[in-house]
Parts: sequence; C-alpha cells; structure tokens
Amino acid sequence: MDGDRDMKITKPLVIFDLETTGTWVTKDKIVEIGMIRLMPDGSRENYLKRVNPGIPIPANVSRIINITDEDVKNEPPFKDIAKEVLEFMGDADLGGFNIQRFDIPILEREVFDAGLSFHYQTRNIYDTQKIYHLHEKRDLVAAYQLYCNKELHSAHTALGDAEATVEILDAQIKRYGQEEGGVESLKDMDYEQKSDYFDKERKFCWWNGELYPVFGKYGRKKHIKSIYRDDRRYLEWILTKDFSDNVKELIRNALNGKFPDPPKSQFL
Repeated sequence: MDGDRDMKITKPLVIFDLETTGTWVTKDKIVEIGMIRLMPDGSRENYLKRVNPGIPIPANVSRIINITDEDVKNEPPFKDIAKEVLEFMGDADLGGFNIQRFDIPILEREVFDAGLSFHYQTRNIYDTQKIYHLHEKRDLVAAYQLYCNKELHSAHTALGDAEATVEILDAQIKRYGQEEGGVESLKDMDYEQKSDYFDKERKFCWWNGELYPVFGKYGRKKHIKSIYRDDRRYLEWILTKDFSDNVKELIRNALNGKFPDPPKSQFL
C-alpha cells in the first residue's frame, strides 16, 4: 500500500495488530503479532511472528483468524520473542485499530509475564477505531443512509423512526440474509459471539472449555468447577439472588457435581 508514503510524521510510528486465542484481555494469549514501523524519512519495516500460545485455540477463533493449533505447535512462546518485539517498537508512537482497549492491554500482560516492561503511557497512541467512532455517525440516520441511500427527514419521531427501521431491516435481509427466508434468515447473525455465553443474560461465559462467571469476585478468574471445589457457599449465595432460572438451574446442578459440556462450536 502506498497511502503511508504521504503520511507526515515527525517521529517513528509503529502500527501493530494481534491475533489471539480470544477476546478476554485478562486470559487470552497472543497467536500472531504483526507490526509496521514507519519512519519520518518515508522508510518502513515489517515484522510478523506467530506464537505458540500454550493453550488451545478454540475452533470458532481458528475459523476467524485462520490459524490452528497445528500451525503454531512448533512456534516459540511469546516470552522468547518479547525482547525483539520491544526492540522493534523502540520508543515509537503506536497505532492500530481498537488497540487501547484490546491489543495494548494484552501485549502489556504478555510482556510482563515474560519478565519485561512495556512502557506505552508516554507514547502517543493513534487508535483508528476510536477516531472512527468519534467522527462517523453510527445512529439510525446513518444506517438509513447506508442501507436505503436516503435521508431520514422524520428522525426522532417515534413512528418515523419505526418506519425507517422497517426499511433498514428489509434492506439488511436483501444484503445479508435470504429474501425467501425473510427476517428469520437474520436471526443467527450473532452466532459466533453467542456461542461463548451460557445464558441469555451473559452471566456465564465459556473460555478454553471451562465455564466462568463474568460478575462478582470470581468474574473471569475462576471457572465454575473450581468454585464448586473451593467455595460452595458462593454458589449457594447465587441461588438466593435475582438471577435467571437458567443460571439457577446451572448452579443447582453444579452443587450436585453436574456441569454442562462446552458448546461443540469451540472444538469442531
């Protein structure tokens, strides 16, 4: 790509992206890191390395990133390349898409686990997702323009907004679904994301074949089998609170030593 040749920069800028085993910042591991270092004189250098994460890559993640356990079984762990990653970055400013909420926190944790430090707080961070969301509308008016190619003159009137949504939904069926299947052809559009959650309220989430609460003192820290083993009283406490019947059934079964199997989508 030639676009960056016209980009004026006064200090080195490293654009980077991580492919990971999932989206849990506190648990998931790096599978691949790609970086482009741009220099003020217009020169550039690329860096690309795959990493053995040390944990299985869920099947639904492999389908997205096109990297399997077999692909990385002979690759080094991140700790073995952490130093060269930091050396490539040097003291450059950083850029990427959604890096402030995702890539930077994961990289910081992985570097720390390797016994090193990732000093990013003094750098300029150019997060293109943040800039995009700040400057481009994502409301009903913008959706109507995108899908229906028309201006919404009746915005913020209840019936006008409802009518516009009908037109948007019809356009989405034509674009993403099947006209013969109608609106029902859109109902599973979120299947990859939903497959990670056990319940509709998203109180429990699957990660690496184990079921974790995403709330409370054990949120994203201990899976339900571990809680059953170490702190049955916490599970009993959940039964006394305002959780869904689905969650309470899960807890009652857990207290009897019965646990659900992980969804097949994580392994097939």
